[in-house]
Amino acid sequence: MKDALRELIHGALATLRAQQTLPDDVTPSFVVERTRNREHGDFACNVALTLAKQAGRKPRDIAMAIIAAIDDPRVERIEIAGPGFINFHLGSAAVHAEVLTILDKGREYGRNASGAGRKVQIEFVSANPTGPLHVGHGRGAAVGDSLARVLDANGWSTTREFYYNDAGAQIENLALSVQARCKGIEPEHADWPDDGYRGDYIKDVARDFLDRGTVHADGKDVSASGNADDFDSIRRFAVAWLRREQDLDLRAFGVEFDVYFLESSLYNDGKVEQTVKALIATGHTYEQDGALWLKTTDFGDDKDRVMRKSEGGYTYFVPDVAYHEGKWQRGFERVINEQGADHHSTVNRVRAGLQALDVGIPKGWPEYVLHQMVTVMRGDEEVKLSKRAGSYVTLRDLIDEVGRDATRYFLVARKTDSQLIFDIDLARAQTNDNPVYYIQYAHARVCSVHRQLAERGIIIDSDAGLGALDRLDGEHERTLMSELSRFPEVVEAAAVNLDPQLVAQYLREVAAAFHAYYNAHQFIVDDAVLRDARIALADAARVVLANGLDLLGVSAPESM
Repeated sequence: MKDALRELIHGALATLRAQQTLPDDVTPSFVVERTRNREHGDFACNVALTLAKQAGRKPRDIAMAIIAAIDDPRVERIEIAGPGFINFHLGSAAVHAEVLTILDKGREYGRNASGAGRKVQIEFVSANPTGPLHVGHGRGAAVGDSLARVLDANGWSTTREFYYNDAGAQIENLALSVQARCKGIEPEHADWPDDGYRGDYIKDVARDFLDRGTVHADGKDVSASGNADDFDSIRRFAVAWLRREQDLDLRAFGVEFDVYFLESSLYNDGKVEQTVKALIATGHTYEQDGALWLKTTDFGDDKDRVMRKSEGGYTYFVPDVAYHEGKWQRGFERVINEQGADHHSTVNRVRAGLQALDVGIPKGWPEYVLHQMVTVMRGDEEVKLSKRAGSYVTLRDLIDEVGRDATRYFLVARKTDSQLIFDIDLARAQTNDNPVYYIQYAHARVCSVHRQLAERGIIIDSDAGLGALDRLDGEHERTLMSELSRFPEVVEAAAVNLDPQLVAQYLREVAAAFHAYYNAHQFIVDDAVLRDARIALADAARVVLANGLDLLGVSAPESM
């Protein structure tokens, strides 16, 4: 309905220009928004305020002229508020029409084509293959996958990508840890590597290596030599073993990727060297104290950054620049990186490096969504350790404890820039205090009504029900219809703001409106037409709940 009101306003402005009430050259820029208080109408618009200076007229005078030029049966009345806001009160016809639209579009309801098929890549999780995924990775997985689903729903052509570091010091430490286990050295022994990994999973990798196991990861088989002195084989096998474990965890979480990108390929293909040479050629580098520096201050950074250290080797942001240049060359108009807040310091460096290449990459590319840490609580105590990981709570721990649906919902249900408390007891509770249970139960209740109808042999006349929506004139029904009609706006806003939390919050509000309606009215009544109308509204709620839950990767159960 928001789009329909925009069209009505543009039509009214065209009429006023034709009548010379407004100058021909006015360029309207306005917003139509839901009102915070239904007593002030359903929607409010600031068009009269934005046109006042251009038109040389008082906002309230312009508002009165616009109102006089609008005549539409979907609008019950229009009022002027404050200095010149226009408040729209929708008639029943508009609200009922949206119920018909929901049921007609079904799974497509809420989707739009604003992305126009343009290419966007979302990189998320991107965990080093040195251990099981922790809850921070889980939050990144939940947010990143939900973002991809939301952008899909807004018409973007979305690619999900996982970048993993299969080179560098952390991989060496992993291999040293597995080698120590292969040789019977325990983490408590003096010969254990200083920066070694101590979780029980290291023992599992070592066991399979000594057994000359084979693991399938990233589309290929990697076999172990079984020789504890074969460091290269240990490294390759350990990385593949943990990549497979991470894939299993992500699959259990309902997350899949289109592309897995190896950091090592940037070196093997010469991409890092090519990027460094390109930066030197553009004149944005200099030598000092035996190191190669990038003039990142030319692009808004607070100080210049070392690219190649005096003792040799590149700093960590250099392969990031090479990697992102490759994303640009792959034709992605937008690139969104969902990462932990500890990556904040890399944002300006990567963007500066890309600007310094002088290849037409826009400022502010790529975009970043940074999530804050997760604290896991059971009762009043923080859960800190996992025996398997050795030092942190794993994603698999949460999935096994509370299930995939609750884990995904809880990890996405707060804004990413807010720290998140994951309450295990609440996530397991089958009560209305548990938001994911509360939402899913609303969907299951509608399905339960249909089972009751089938058990009684009652056949619903959908056309009769849709034709009698005017009989649903109670406050609970009107509130539910209004909430359902917001869904397309929420889907659009979640994409614009890169904030799937908006969907999670909205679903709680829809569930609250439905439960209030369900508790206040009987659905299976003797009046067949009224019954069918109520069932039609309930079915519309079921569609919206299912579509919204799907955007979060959460199931919509038919029974609970």
